[in-house]
Amino acid sequence: MDTSHKAMRVLGTSRGRTEAVAKVTGRAEYIHNLRLPRMLHAKMLRSTMAHARILSIDTAQARAVPGVHSVVTAEDVIKVIPQPYFGPAFHDQPILAVGKVHYVGEPVAVVLAEDPYIAEEASHLIEVEYEELPAVFDEVQAAESKIVVHDELKPAGTFPDLKHLAGRRGTNIALDFQVRKGDVEQAFAQADRVFEHTFRTQQVMHTPMEPMISLAELTGSGITLHTATQSPSFVRLEIARLLGWPESRVRVRTAFLGGGFGAKLYIKLEALAAALTLLARRPVRVALTMAEQFYTITKHGTTFKIKTAVDGSGRITGRQCTVWWNGGAYADIGPRVTQKSGFTATGPYDIQNVAVDSYQVYTNLPPAGAFRGFGITQLVWAYESQADIIAKELGIDPVEFRRMNLLREGQAHSTGTVMRSAGLIEVLDRTAERMNWDQPFDRGSGTLRRGRGIGVGFKALVAPTTSVAMVTLSADGSCFVHASTVDMGQASNTTLAMIAAEVLDISPERIKVIAPDTDVTPYDMATLGSRSTFHMGHAIRLAAQDARDKMEALRAELGLPADEPLDAAALLKKRYGMQAGNIVGWGSYVPEYTSPNKETGHSENITPNWMIGGCGIEVEVDTETGQFRILRMENVVDCGAVLNPRIVESQVSGAAIMQLGAALYEEMEFDEDGQLRNASFAEYKIPGITDLPASIRNDAVPMHQYNGPFGAKGVGESGAFAVSSAIAAAIDDAVGVRLTSMPMKHETLCKALRAAVANPIEETLT
Repeated sequence: MDTSHKAMRVLGTSRGRTEAVAKVTGRAEYIHNLRLPRMLHAKMLRSTMAHARILSIDTAQARAVPGVHSVVTAEDVIKVIPQPYFGPAFHDQPILAVGKVHYVGEPVAVVLAEDPYIAEEASHLIEVEYEELPAVFDEVQAAESKIVVHDELKPAGTFPDLKHLAGRRGTNIALDFQVRKGDVEQAFAQADRVFEHTFRTQQVMHTPMEPMISLAELTGSGITLHTATQSPSFVRLEIARLLGWPESRVRVRTAFLGGGFGAKLYIKLEALAAALTLLARRPVRVALTMAEQFYTITKHGTTFKIKTAVDGSGRITGRQCTVWWNGGAYADIGPRVTQKSGFTATGPYDIQNVAVDSYQVYTNLPPAGAFRGFGITQLVWAYESQADIIAKELGIDPVEFRRMNLLREGQAHSTGTVMRSAGLIEVLDRTAERMNWDQPFDRGSGTLRRGRGIGVGFKALVAPTTSVAMVTLSADGSCFVHASTVDMGQASNTTLAMIAAEVLDISPERIKVIAPDTDVTPYDMATLGSRSTFHMGHAIRLAAQDARDKMEALRAELGLPADEPLDAAALLKKRYGMQAGNIVGWGSYVPEYTSPNKETGHSENITPNWMIGGCGIEVEVDTETGQFRILRMENVVDCGAVLNPRIVESQVSGAAIMQLGAALYEEMEFDEDGQLRNASFAEYKIPGITDLPASIRNDAVPMHQYNGPFGAKGVGESGAFAVSSAIAAAIDDAVGVRLTSMPMKHETLCKALRAAVANPIEETLT
């Protein structure tokens, strides 16, 4: 459906961020800057064992430190929250460790003091006696291990798409999801060639510049949480459940976030802040250091085994995928990642015979959850890397191999959902065009060799999820948008204001977007998965249209000419005889969705849209040292209609640069006991300005999402999809070495080059 009521006037133009001046002048609100009267600071003692029973906790020395208000353990928490377990998929994570610890870094006890330095000093005086238990860290081994991380699983049952969750009793598998289509064994038996590879990705951290923070305070009506969260509506729901209170007694408010990328979703610090405030009867501030974030939530490490059947022409006839997701000690939203990303494991290709098995696995490592891309970057890394390997082996140009096999408009994906408004071919062709793929290419000389690579990936929008919005027009003609979408740097406030302005035919400068506050802004599932433009965009469009309809009705009631432009200020002044009153519009949106069949994974409507991203890379490699540099990066996306070109540009490049870090530099390094070695920016490497390619260019193909608001869909993750595989392809093109594990560090390539020289006949897959 075309949701535009007229030619676009506001949308489609580049506009600066509504909060730009506030941010550059230091006036923008962040929860980190909030101070409350009589506030206590919380500092945590964390487990030094990966898996162990807690035999005793001695807090006497810590309590004796001058200035310490109190020391809190799980025994105290249970006094105010008898069932202190939370989580969006399973209620498996305790507010503080109860009976056992499940990973190094798990919170065990908390010191409260008015001075954070005193609280920190006292936390080191707490003595914990453990009985160490066997631990498991590798996701593949954990799936079969007799060492079980959790003896019991309690499904949360919160979200419709996770209602079926049960986990496998007596194992570490929290969720297994499968897709079956055709006869994959027959495809392998009849294939001209069969290719089988294993690809791995590492555990990384989100590294938002604003560390996680939550402040809680008791009020006359209940409790207020001031928190840096991407999901205020869920926090209210979950805190109310934990406390056994109605949601009306729980208020959650947030402000601008200094980055989130999935780290600040669902419950993180809020349950602990609430419990501490109830115990202390004073406001409590729980603020993590950058190092502590590494122990709170991470991106899934994965092992992906992919086996592909190909006929003599280069057509893919069958594919078998097995993906193990390292979920760490607690499920968080990992089961949704396993399902929503798992069904795309075969890639954006037309394959008639498919078998996919996707496993969410508990281990004794820090928990993993949502991360920009929601599991897609791990999958694209594998299936696009194998696409290049196959094309090379068959002597087919890698772009032509993809063009031959990609799904087209109107074809059914492996799940049975028909592809609509998915510009796969368009993105591939535009990326190739921008890379001058068909032109002569300078491959360098001597020890400096050049290569290039290309890739394309796709992602299904998460569904079914709900967004609700209100639009309020005042008697001076100004407008307020009430939405719980969180602006964490993606400029959502700007886009939402532009959508409302487009429908209401007013200037975006007259619109104020109210910061998320569950007492003021209506429900939104969360700000995640590039869903806000699509879901909240629709909700605001409908709310603004509802306001227009009410203005039309008021105009008719007042007997004014129908051809007069709609003007809220004039209508309200006419109605009330002065500058008074409001016109309030309301809108809600939840897309249609059909749950997948448990045995086959089939669904005729598994997602409302597909986000597409392509990447082209050119590298220069020093064959003596393995040092390489990216000379050029071309990013192309299909985000439907481009609502604000300037914002799309920054979102695409930001996603690509973030994935560049995971591809080349970032890795959480654990020793054999599960101890993290590099929980600081001194040792954990993220890309700096000197690490970026000399040329980064971004583009969006002209598309129209048939069911999107004004033809649009999300873009915040698309630029990340194909970066890693394109880099690997470019390296292989330059020096003939294929890397199959991330990160692709210079020393890794150096070793692979040396191995290739020492064993020139052997395959150099590393």
